[in-house]
Amino acid sequence: MKKIISGKELQEKMKESIHLLCDTVKQTLGPKGNNVLIDHSNYSPFITNDGVTIAQNIESEDETIGTIMEIVKEASIKTNDEVGDGTTTTLVLLESLYEQSIEFVKNGESPIILKKELDKVLEHILELLNRLKRKASDSDLKKIACISAGDEKLGEIAYQVIKKVKQKEGIVIKEVLDNKTSVSYLKGYSCETTLASPYFLVESNQIKYKDAYILLLNTTLTDLEYISTILNDILSTKRPLLIIANNYLDNIVEEIVSLTLTENIPIILLKIEDYGMHIYETMKDISCITNANIIENEEYIKNNDIGVADSIEINKESIRINFNPTLKNKNYLKKLKKENKQNKSELEINFYQKRIAMFDKGTAEIKLGAPTKTEWQEKRMHLEDSICALSVSNEGILPGSGISLLQTANELHEESPATQIWINTLRKPFEQVLKNAGLDYANIRKEVENNKFKIIYNILDEKWEDVEQSKVVDPYLVVVNSLINATSIAGMLLTTTSLIINEHKNNINKETEYNNW
Repeated sequence: MKKIISGKELQEKMKESIHLLCDTVKQTLGPKGNNVLIDHSNYSPFITNDGVTIAQNIESEDETIGTIMEIVKEASIKTNDEVGDGTTTTLVLLESLYEQSIEFVKNGESPIILKKELDKVLEHILELLNRLKRKASDSDLKKIACISAGDEKLGEIAYQVIKKVKQKEGIVIKEVLDNKTSVSYLKGYSCETTLASPYFLVESNQIKYKDAYILLLNTTLTDLEYISTILNDILSTKRPLLIIANNYLDNIVEEIVSLTLTENIPIILLKIEDYGMHIYETMKDISCITNANIIENEEYIKNNDIGVADSIEINKESIRINFNPTLKNKNYLKKLKKENKQNKSELEINFYQKRIAMFDKGTAEIKLGAPTKTEWQEKRMHLEDSICALSVSNEGILPGSGISLLQTANELHEESPATQIWINTLRKPFEQVLKNAGLDYANIRKEVENNKFKIIYNILDEKWEDVEQSKVVDPYLVVVNSLINATSIAGMLLTTTSLIINEHKNNINKETEYNNW
């Protein structure tokens, strides 16, 4: 049965939903923010102060509140997807924007017009922030890394890895439960693969070959006659052969397995573990490295169609092909960077940036140590936040702890409802950071304003610092994305006057599960 909620009832439900979500999350804001313990149905309970993680785990049995909360969460999730940090700030801004705006609507303001005015003031705020930003030095980047990680050692690791690898997509974090953390820098091209048969890796979990032949088939291998010339060469030379194809007929796999076992011939059949054009693009990458031709349809394959890998490592889940930089590789890298600029979706950008990292500076593997699984999960989230914050810091930095937003609020003077709302909202992150640290917001704000924003209070070190020299900084893009995403969702909620929900959705789902059982 459908239920319609509208008017004041909906407004109150929206406020309740935002409060339920934001009151928990905003306690974590700042260097002295608190942690939240989360019980998870599929995993062990864990402790975190990561805003988006906390938000995603907050639910309500009230269908109306739950529906609204999913929309509110979107602001935080979008910020996390775009810049990997600033998720809590996003919710603090959103809560203030909506609560103040709805009061003006109750007093007769048009929600549609108010939303447009809020968007217009936001444009001016972004202009002011753009003037405040400055280029990040190496020292600034270290500060950002440590602040985002909440730990100097983790921050230093993030800084060093990003400095060397450049692309965050080229960084892999692995778990080590011995409290020791190490970093390995890897050269070469790697991709996830699937063995056509487990019999190709019976004796060991990994095989290393030198000067191995590579054959790329953008089709299904259905007849060994098509590769008979190559197989005859392999039989006589015993040289390793790696075949990567879209698929194989079962009898082909059986025949190759038989050959490898009876004739002791090093042949391995693989499939790339991806989908659609990503498979073909990966084949193109391997083709560039090995000079193998990509065979598009079944035909007799000649020896000059195959490529050669200097050295290759194969395990049950992936391959790594090591190669020396050539002019061909460098030109291919330029081509990848050019193509990536045309990508719009986050998925495609990530796919390209990982490939760019492998052709450019290489990749890194961080073996992150912690004594317990709970602590490891927390350290991993902080390390990821630090890496993401560094990756967007090329666009500039701003004074941290909400100071840049507070300064921007003081530069807004027009007495329109939208401007009043924004002035109050821009002060909220600074206020919340100090509140979580148990500090006197009014006195510290007064001191900052009296010194014309030339000083900043370092909460961790408990001292005043020159704003230009302070390590309390935020990446410009993190602040901008927090503002944009908070405004977008707050505006959508403000202009929503009715909600239609399935009143007995949960009961229906439970009945279905019971009947299926």
